[in-house]
Amino acid sequence: MVPKLFNALTKQKEAFKPLKEGVVTMYNCGLTVYDYASIGNLRAYTFVDVLRRYLEFKGFTVKQVVNFTDVGHIFGDVDVGEDRIEAAAEREKKDPWAIAEFYIEAFLDDWRKMNFEEPMVRPRATEHIKDMIELVQKLIDKGYAYVVNGSVYYDVTKFKDYGKLSGNTVEKLKLGAGGRVEFNPEKRNQFDFALWINDPKHVMNWKSPWCEKGYPGWHIECSAMSVKYLGETLDIHTGGVDNLFPHHENEIAQSEAATGKRFVNYWLHNEHLLVEGQRMGRSLGNIYKLSDVVARGHEPKALRYLLLSTHYRQQLNFTWDGLVAAKNAIDRLVNFVRRLLDADGKGSGEEIKHLIERVRRDFEDAMDDDLNIGPALAALFDFVRDVNKLLDDNLLSKEEAGEVHRLMSKFDEVLGVIGEVKKEEKLSKEAEELIAKREEARKAKDWMTADKIRAQLKTMGIIIEDTPEGVQWRFAK
Repeated sequence: MVPKLFNALTKQKEAFKPLKEGVVTMYNCGLTVYDYASIGNLRAYTFVDVLRRYLEFKGFTVKQVVNFTDVGHIFGDVDVGEDRIEAAAEREKKDPWAIAEFYIEAFLDDWRKMNFEEPMVRPRATEHIKDMIELVQKLIDKGYAYVVNGSVYYDVTKFKDYGKLSGNTVEKLKLGAGGRVEFNPEKRNQFDFALWINDPKHVMNWKSPWCEKGYPGWHIECSAMSVKYLGETLDIHTGGVDNLFPHHENEIAQSEAATGKRFVNYWLHNEHLLVEGQRMGRSLGNIYKLSDVVARGHEPKALRYLLLSTHYRQQLNFTWDGLVAAKNAIDRLVNFVRRLLDADGKGSGEEIKHLIERVRRDFEDAMDDDLNIGPALAALFDFVRDVNKLLDDNLLSKEEAGEVHRLMSKFDEVLGVIGEVKKEEKLSKEAEELIAKREEARKAKDWMTADKIRAQLKTMGIIIEDTPEGVQWRFAK
């Protein structure tokens, strides 16, 4: 079955067909590197990673580009104001280049911990100034942009399809749609946007044909980098819903005006992440980072599972209890795979074949429907339940267990939460006796003895967890 994706441009699900058979070009708006990535940012990249992994699951080769914005992104996504990188440099009393480098490295560390696939290339805006200048000049030459006092602005009235992605047409913008716009006497229209900004005071600056010291607008960066690495028309472009306007709308206007070609065939946007039912905000103190999650004793893969377990076009409510539930879900999958490694029963014949065929079909049908992860996960856990029953009754042969194991590995190529599972080592007789004694102490409400035994087991490299299902143990990593 051909995957269907919800295209924000057409406002409907469409069968996915790349420009080149078997190959997908995908550009993902990257981080503005003035601070650590929030878990909201990580939700966007979890969606992107699952999208890429599923396209690869379907047999496509994905050429993925994820940029770094290390200059030109103004607070409020406007043309006039403080550059986020320079603001961070002032806040931390560091050079803006050092700020960008520090937060790039921090983000790459998060990327690895979240088990995201590595993109084909990670371009930085500051490394592509020449490409941006050439693109801006092309827009000037074609009559879509104009120069005033060394700055260059895009005249949105010149692009007849402006607003086709967001709905913010020129007519609506004239009526005040599209949010706050800082008054700028240089602009022909107040909703025109900057392609190049003349600002000698800006610490990060470059010489251009229009001024001695200036820097690029935020929107022109993504157009220049995406076209450079993926061509003039892309298969897929992603970002958060907050990127839809003005960023993505402006990317379309400048890219299509420059090339005369459709810029992107499929626009995909993920919804916001809420925290305990509220939008993230500094005033609320709820902008969490991956390091905050880890500091509370949670593993990155639990966050990954939580972030992927809700459909990308629905708002997701992050809670700490949700992270615990995510860990339990992963543990259930890992324990299931571990049971498969020990299986050596008499076999179930047609029953396991039916279960395998059903879960493969249901998982793929759900994911083909715009990455409908809920039914996909439901099908997977139904499969785990049913196969566990066969394992309980010693009805799964070694060969059948191997086939199930391979299937679970295939599913995990999409989910990325199980990883390599090894056979569980057995407890020593001493450890088993200590656990039994601890249970006796707990039943007698002798908490001091129970705690002492727990500590003793910990020194032996064994972690004890008391759960509603009873005591569970694991080896310390």
